Amino acid sequence: MGTTQLDSVPEPKYWHLKTVLTEALDSEFSVGEILPNERDLAARFGVARATLRQALEQLELEGRLQRRRGVGTTVAPPRVGVAVGTEQHAWPGAEGDAWQPFDCVLQTPPAAVAAALETGSDEPVHTVQRSRVSHGQRVATELLYIPAASVPGLTAIDAPSGTARARAVLRELQHLALEGQDRAVELGSARADDAKELDRLPGAPVLVVTTRFFAQGSTAALSVATYRADTCRLTFGDSPGVEIHHDPERQAS
Repeated sequence: MGTTQLDSVPEPKYWHLKTVLTEALDSEFSVGEILPNERDLAARFGVARATLRQALEQLELEGRLQRRRGVGTTVAPPRVGVAVGTEQHAWPGAEGDAWQPFDCVLQTPPAAVAAALETGSDEPVHTVQRSRVSHGQRVATELLYIPAASVPGLTAIDAPSGTARARAVLRELQHLALEGQDRAVELGSARADDAKELDRLPGAPVLVVTTRFFAQGSTAALSVATYRADTCRLTFGDSPGVEIHHDPERQAS
């Protein structure tokens, strides 16, 4: 077979630099150590700062580096192990759910969420905010959208505001018979709110896990969970759940 056009494309400079930087991280730096500034790194490796930024962004995406507010770029710690989502046929908030609710408001959801829930474009839904902590570090934040029709027994007395309202909504949701759920995972960029909750910079790589919960023949709730891409590694097994595992072979990643 002849050489394809892609075969003849040279390796980008930033990709070669990423390999060189990876070797330096393994041999010269320890977990949590702050890297020299961009100007010094660019001078050391003889590259333009734009090329350096591309390589650093790729290493951040792969979980080797972290950019921290007021600190700079540091060598990332090993990824932690966290179970994503609940067991099959279990509602959010069921026993054993590791997510912690901290707020709930009644508001109009984004258009894509309204379409998935099959609610009116201007129909408010209960929006529960939850967070996930593992090994003392906040690794994920979630927005859980629940239409009023899914929690018909909820009253203002049961759910005044904040955490109390969130817990009441989740408690009422358990009364529905869960028929099933599906889950999708995609790479995204941290929005300003998510970045603040996860101690990341806006635009940092994140893993977005979207879960639809079905009851009475329709979508009864929709979860959009945002995980730190530098902290979490998702693996899929035979079980219906998704797990994030710590990789014991990585020493300074």
